[in-house]
Order: sequence, then C-alpha cells, then structure tokens
Amino acid sequence: MVIDGRSWALDVAGLFDKPRRLTLADLMAYPAITQPITLSCISNPVGGDLISTSNWTGARLRDVLVDLGLRPEARELSIQAADGFYESVTMDDLMDPRTMLVYGMNGVTLPVAHGFPLRIYIPNRYGMKQPKWITSIVAIDQERRGYWVDRGWDARAVPRTTSVVDPVVPEPDHSETPAGIIPVGGIAYAGEKGLSRVEVKVDDGPWTEARLRRPPVSPLTWVQWRYDWPAVTGRHVFRVR
Repeated sequence: MVIDGRSWALDVAGLFDKPRRLTLADLMAYPAITQPITLSCISNPVGGDLISTSNWTGARLRDVLVDLGLRPEARELSIQAADGFYESVTMDDLMDPRTMLVYGMNGVTLPVAHGFPLRIYIPNRYGMKQPKWITSIVAIDQERRGYWVDRGWDARAVPRTTSVVDPVVPEPDHSETPAGIIPVGGIAYAGEKGLSRVEVKVDDGPWTEARLRRPPVSPLTWVQWRYDWPAVTGRHVFRVR
C-alpha cells in the first residue's frame, strides 16, 4: 500500500464540533511524543518474527480529539484505512495518554510497510486492532466491530504472556563469561502487565531464575533476559517461562 503523502489528508467526521481534514503538517503541529513500543501480531507463533520493538513518534490521539471538539455523546472512533481495513476504538483507549497517531519510527518517517503516512498505536493490544494507512476517523455514538472481529477474532486482542529462547551461543573469546559458561538469552513479553521473573529449564533440571535487563526499555516493551549456563557436552533442550 503506497500513499502519496503530499496529497494525503485525514478526513475527520462524526461527533465533533470542529470536524475538518488534517494534513501531516497539521498533525505534526501537535506536541510530539516518542515511545519505545513492542507490537506483536495476534497470530505470531511462539518464537515467530511477527513481533518487534521500535521507537514510535506521533501526536497523542486525545490531544487531537479534544482540539477538534469531540462531543460527550461519542462512544467510539471508527477508523478506515486505505487498504479497506477498519477498526473501532473504545473511549477508554481513545483517552489513554499513550494512544498515538503515529507518523515516525526510529527517528525517521514512518515506513510504508508500517503504515505511512499515518497509523494508530493503542497500548496493550495486538496489531489486529491497530490500522495502518489511515484515511479517516469518525466519532460515533455506538459500538462497532472491527475487520478481524467480524471474522471471528478476539474483540479485545490483549497480548498474552510469551517467552522465547533466542540465542544459545558460546562467547568467542570468553571475555564476557567464565570458561565453560554459555550465555542463553531471549525476550519475554506480557503487554502492559510487565514481567517480574523469567525462568529457564535445561533438559529435566530445575527451573532456574534468569537475569532480566533492568530497567526495561519502557513499560510497553518486551524484557530481555539472560541465563549463564554451565555447559555440559551433548544435545540439550532449553525451555523458558
């Protein structure tokens, strides 16, 4: 999906006192915020690559809505995307100060694959609730189901706790770990709930607590963990929880 950012504008309609079309320049005139964010696809398998962490930049959605005069009778925001995708966002999520209209990623313009010129970010939701390539927002006084909910997927799409073993790699020069120790690491993610502990199990041994990278990058991102394993020759199975 490729959109010409020079001619693009966001259509605003419905229950607003001051509905109007917003250009990218209009949106960038609002106070900008940048948040480190982990976003996962609801269909990402354990250990899959449909999850990532990036710095996203944009305007707080509630700042925009208040400025446009969102009316008290509005209950949800219906969002339409250029590819035919649609979603309806609840008032609680609309007013969450972490919810953003995103136009930047990792210090540059939002890439086309991630939704240029504009996408929404809603905390503690899978990607299925977060339209890319947004073209219009309409404030409505009723509940409305989104694209994937109409197709039988979870209406709330709250991330489930997951943990992954990524590398089991010997240090090449032993400068970071003692001889005979192999670092094992990965990520764990639980949405805004956060994580207090990660445990690793090797073969049929006991569950052993791993070290977490503290503090995490932000309350909205995955946590990186590490376990220094006293290596034993042979084939082994690593589990994490």
